Amino acid sequence: MCVPPASKASRGGDADGLKTPHQPSVSLHLHRAAQGGVESLGQFPASSPSPPPTKTPGEHLRICSQGYTCCTSEMEENLANRSRAELETALLDSGRALQATLASQLRGFDGHFQLLLNDSERALQDAFPSAYGELYTQSAKAFRDLYAELRLYYRGANLQLEDTLAEFWARLLERLFRQPHPQRLLPDDYLDCLGKQAEALRPFGDAPRELRLRATRAFVAARAFVQGLGVAGDVVRKVAQVPLGPECSRAVMKLVYCAHCLGVPSARPCPDYCRNVFKGCLANQADLDAEWRNLLDSMVVITDKFWGPSGAESVIGNVHVWLAEAINALQDNRDTLTAKVIQSCGNPKVNPQGPGPEDKRHQGKLVLQEKPPTGTLERLVSEAKAQLRDAQDFWISLPGTLCSEKMAMSAASDDRCWNGMAKGRYLPEVMGDGLANQINNPEVEVDITKPDMTIRQQIMQLKIMTNRLRSAYNGEDSDFQDASDDGSGSGSGDGCPEDICGRRTDRKSSSSRTPLTHALPGLSEQEGHKTSRAARCPQPRTALLLLLVLALVLSAARPRWR
Repeated sequence: MCVPPASKASRGGDADGLKTPHQPSVSLHLHRAAQGGVESLGQFPASSPSPPPTKTPGEHLRICSQGYTCCTSEMEENLANRSRAELETALLDSGRALQATLASQLRGFDGHFQLLLNDSERALQDAFPSAYGELYTQSAKAFRDLYAELRLYYRGANLQLEDTLAEFWARLLERLFRQPHPQRLLPDDYLDCLGKQAEALRPFGDAPRELRLRATRAFVAARAFVQGLGVAGDVVRKVAQVPLGPECSRAVMKLVYCAHCLGVPSARPCPDYCRNVFKGCLANQADLDAEWRNLLDSMVVITDKFWGPSGAESVIGNVHVWLAEAINALQDNRDTLTAKVIQSCGNPKVNPQGPGPEDKRHQGKLVLQEKPPTGTLERLVSEAKAQLRDAQDFWISLPGTLCSEKMAMSAASDDRCWNGMAKGRYLPEVMGDGLANQINNPEVEVDITKPDMTIRQQIMQLKIMTNRLRSAYNGEDSDFQDASDDGSGSGSGDGCPEDICGRRTDRKSSSSRTPLTHALPGLSEQEGHKTSRAARCPQPRTALLLLLVLALVLSAARPRWR
């Protein structure tokens, strides 16, 4: 006699399908909502026709065993569609918790790093006007621009931090040199001479060099770490959306619902049978494992760079301290600087319409103390390390997780479990992880010569981000380092000749910016894409490389005559 399986509640929690009623999966709720019904997983859907009153020959079945069956062709098709949809939703659910964890970490670290920089700028705006007077107010825009550039760099704008700082000091020196000599004419050629003298005279003392070394390491490490969190979350999201293949759908149908058709709905899947099905279905996902581990390991390691004199905590929140030291040094060196500049560059002409000599009031020194750590970053790092280590085996543990948490799997492989054909022991061995190990998978026919391209692309993204983190650990911005090998010798990374692009011909203009290559979440197009002409200039070396590859391909395709 064929009847629909009883509800799980009446079976005391016995399981068919992907979850028991005590822990209903999200996939079950979604399926119920879509069907407009409330049947438990493992029952025939309300939209399916009723099973026949007795078992009939199963020659019409395409997936389940063709012995005597309780399923019509339409019922088998409906159950196959249902099992596929449930597994796809279960995969989304499995990644959703990890995505939420990574997103929470990203928000925490990003908010903390930006708070450090905002607090530094606020401290500068509070202390500098009263301490330096006109010396600061006439140069306030230069300081605002510096903090704006630091934010852009941190949030993913493809600009070179060392160039940004060098241009800031040059602009600041011009403004501060003009300020005590308002009655003098200072044309561009005189300012060029001033810049050359400044290289030897070091008007700001050691502050520019120290800030450059420390800020580069601190910002590179902070930016790379937060980007790593973003990349990891994107990979989980995109891979969870990869559709299941037809062979996987057939295997999942056999695993979940063919026992119903055979008339033994209480038989639970054998543990090794369940693992083989999901190892075959998720073979491509398991290939993410090596690069996923490399990424998470690199992220854990780079947190060591958050501490110490060049760490993010000490540097990002105390930029204003270095700027104060620089202005103090300039005030100490002003007379010497002025005398040597006049000696080398000549005495600038007097502007008859210019104001009189500067009033030297409000030009004292400012001594600031570094802001001590609050403990927030230490807490964030401790939590992140634990969570990242827990997530390392995410991809290769998915089959076991689905079997143990989403399937009502049998406790042991014995004569009472469902082996895909009948109630009985499951004998095949469990396959290894990854695509190459599925060549002999007895449950899912996997073509190991055709990897999923979406997942291959995500593997490449993991590699790129890992290399960026490893470079950041050494204080190097990998984007510029990788792009600087273009033959230009400038190290700018654009490979664009001066006479074509006219790059930075106006020395007093803002620093050249290139488009975002890996922006942090929340960075708008307008905020990051303030692109210079240099950024839009064609890449000659890249074009030559593409032509060379094309020539090789055509050569390989040409028939060879003996």
